[in-house]
Amino acid sequence: MRILLAEDTQDLNRAVTVLLTRSGYEVDSVFDGEAALARMEESGYDAAVLDIMMPKLDGLSVLREIRARGIFLPVLLLTAKAEVDDRVAGLSAGADDYLPKPFAMKELLARVNALTRRRTAYSAADLSCGDFSLLSGTMELRAENSIRLSNREFALIHLLAANAERELTESFLLDQVWDREPEATADTVYLYVCYLRRKLRGISSRAVIEGEKGGSYRLRPFRPEKEKP
Repeated sequence: MRILLAEDTQDLNRAVTVLLTRSGYEVDSVFDGEAALARMEESGYDAAVLDIMMPKLDGLSVLREIRARGIFLPVLLLTAKAEVDDRVAGLSAGADDYLPKPFAMKELLARVNALTRRRTAYSAADLSCGDFSLLSGTMELRAENSIRLSNREFALIHLLAANAERELTESFLLDQVWDREPEATADTVYLYVCYLRRKLRGISSRAVIEGEKGGSYRLRPFRPEKEKP
């Protein structure tokens, strides 16, 4: 499971990162809202932990922006504010849970575990497709080099690769990968396709995911011609 942590207090950021890493999560940590938003635009995560009071862009603004852009992932808000109105504002902005400071690390871990249980690890066989392969045990996409994927990214590219050269409708992808979750939309599918296109380029694969928002998608694998004897 890949977690994004955005917390501007360095000691707390470090402590939470260590806690989550030791608990088996892969954690990317940042210290301000702008960096958090940039990370979520670049890659899919399985969950995010956002502090509300951050420099450059506060956690509520980050949350509203990602929801407006169709970025679909569970979010836990951290804040020193414990008033009812503040909790309501966070939940209304699209947060899945809310934890006021100071908090016990065990409680934070329990809440993150509860969020990520909604996204059970995608179970599938390893798969090779043209010049890249998918390793289910480590959630890796591998070609000349490798990169870790979130559960949704892995599920989506596994489905596309298993049906290589076939057009898969947006509706089919929503049904298979997002199980018709009400928050998932055409924007969600397109966003994750964009994530995967960047990651395929990042591992130097020449596979291409064709299609645009509102239509169908098709993965065209790159299959080098065999050398002539």
